[in-house]
Amino acid sequence: MGYWKRLLDVDLTTGEHRTVELSDDYVQKYLGGSGFTTRILYDEVGPEVDPLDPENVLAIAPGLLVGPSVPTGSKTTFGFKSPLTGGYGKSIVGAKMGDQLKRAGYDALIVRGACEEPSTLVIEDDDVRVESAEDLWGLDTWETGEKLKETYGSGFRTAVIGPAGENESRISMIECEDRQAGRGGPGAVMGSKRLKGIAVKGTKDIPVARPEELEELNKKWRLETTGRGGTDITGTGNPTVDVQYGTGEAFDAKNTALGIFPTRNWQSGFFKRAYDKLEDPEEDRVSLDPRYWTEEYVDTKRPCPYCTKPCSQFFEAEDTKYGDIAVDGPEYETQYALGGNVEVDDIEAVAKANEICDRLGLDTIDAGNAIAWAMEAAEKDIIDVGDEDVDLEFGNADALLELLRRMASGEGELGQLLMDGHVRAAQRAGAGEEFAVHVKNQAPAGFEARGIKGMALAFGVSPRGADHLTSCLYALEMGGDFWDFENYDRTKMEGKAIALKEMEDLMAVYDITGVCKFTRGITLSEGVRELVNAMTGFDLSRSEFLTAGERMYNLSKAYNVREGFSREDDRLPPRFTETVPDGPSQGAFIDEAEYERELDRYYAVRGWDTQGVPLRETLSQLDIPDVAEEIGVTNEMAV
Repeated sequence: MGYWKRLLDVDLTTGEHRTVELSDDYVQKYLGGSGFTTRILYDEVGPEVDPLDPENVLAIAPGLLVGPSVPTGSKTTFGFKSPLTGGYGKSIVGAKMGDQLKRAGYDALIVRGACEEPSTLVIEDDDVRVESAEDLWGLDTWETGEKLKETYGSGFRTAVIGPAGENESRISMIECEDRQAGRGGPGAVMGSKRLKGIAVKGTKDIPVARPEELEELNKKWRLETTGRGGTDITGTGNPTVDVQYGTGEAFDAKNTALGIFPTRNWQSGFFKRAYDKLEDPEEDRVSLDPRYWTEEYVDTKRPCPYCTKPCSQFFEAEDTKYGDIAVDGPEYETQYALGGNVEVDDIEAVAKANEICDRLGLDTIDAGNAIAWAMEAAEKDIIDVGDEDVDLEFGNADALLELLRRMASGEGELGQLLMDGHVRAAQRAGAGEEFAVHVKNQAPAGFEARGIKGMALAFGVSPRGADHLTSCLYALEMGGDFWDFENYDRTKMEGKAIALKEMEDLMAVYDITGVCKFTRGITLSEGVRELVNAMTGFDLSRSEFLTAGERMYNLSKAYNVREGFSREDDRLPPRFTETVPDGPSQGAFIDEAEYERELDRYYAVRGWDTQGVPLRETLSQLDIPDVAEEIGVTNEMAV
């Protein structure tokens, strides 16, 4: 129970579809969500496939606990070979479409092949069809979603792309009704398949092994996650935090107490320009600080399905200098990428930039980093804006907004230069790679790693490229204590390997189950495990449950190894070795020798060789013998 044991496989080239039965062993080993998409990707897409080839797949799987009203059980995984990194692609989103896919009777969806003309994939229970979307091509994501609902009915939930995806921008995302599958370029995968959107409606009751037990647990966790009995979930050290300011709750602390807010293309971890403008630093708030703007601009929330801890902040403003604004956000990563990192401290400009990205289909993190790189490149006379009438100075909000529009369409030299992200921009310009901040071609999330050094290691080793949510290690680093770990010092690199490995495995089970990581300090592993057991009847032990996360993580690593990734791809950008010039983290830097030593320890803890290749014994113990045979190395082979 807990599954349909059915996977829907759609071939856009032929227009045919089939239902594949999933075995008991398969569902118990991979469980759901990212467990399913990772296994699908490993099986379906090999090294010979280019990410924009029809042979690449888009694998979509709701988390195991999506559907039966589990508190914050909303997350759906989009899996693909990444156009941005060339390796393992995973993007997770609180998608209403994923909930409907589960209710339509499917545990996962594979989309393969490519359409001859722009098309929509329509799924209504057992009715599956591919229909023309010629009239939708060129529309933005919000217009597309509205048109699909007008055509098929308001009960349908959607996943769509905008012009950036149509133009196969490698930093394009998939829009899921105010939520975005943003990282790694999944929008380009849909665009290469000429798939404008997916519309899903399901009417079936989701099977549950022990429904009465699950409902009792749901009641328990509703109480816990609504703030009555919860613990610290943001790493701020405050056990009563209620997320009233969204994911930017600790914006000011990250600037003024910790110095880990990336600014000016990662040159600093302190947004000095914004704080210098305050007339009274004790009383005034920086424009980007949610303690200011949520009171000024937010009246409603639009949370993910089944959310009991809403971080949503729907920003609305009329007749601003940037026009009318209406967008869910900006959340913390957008505040950094389209704010601090380009030194724009006007929240109306950042919110408008957020809206442009959501409408046109750009990932805010990589888009912001591309523009921050361009601003530094222009400052150093590496690129010439020529006749494009864009003043590429840090802090120029108008330039930020204009460049986002051009990047989505590839308009002009600058649009073409930046539309695939800052790493490819540097390669095209023939200079500036030393300040293109990335790991595996993906920009990091908003944690200045020189001031929170465990996150440097987390960025380096994450299979999908620089990423914070693969481990959520910052929850431990910022507060010093989390889960099974305590007294951790964010300013030290040494000693982070074991905690990182364990946190990655824990967060992997959140990706598998679909429970939001914003409740990670409340439900932890035991809370999610008891929900899984009630849902499935598997009665997994703590060890078995966490092993499922470890198995998924190693499978994602094995995918990259097969693609040719090595230790070299786990190294950090040169900027992290520079000294932070100001703020609370002034003088901090990443010592390369210290990093390499901790990387060695991490590989050893993981059961990998010194090049980061999983040992055959490790993969065999995780019960993926075919991967062990194909990828694993023996101790004798390890170098």
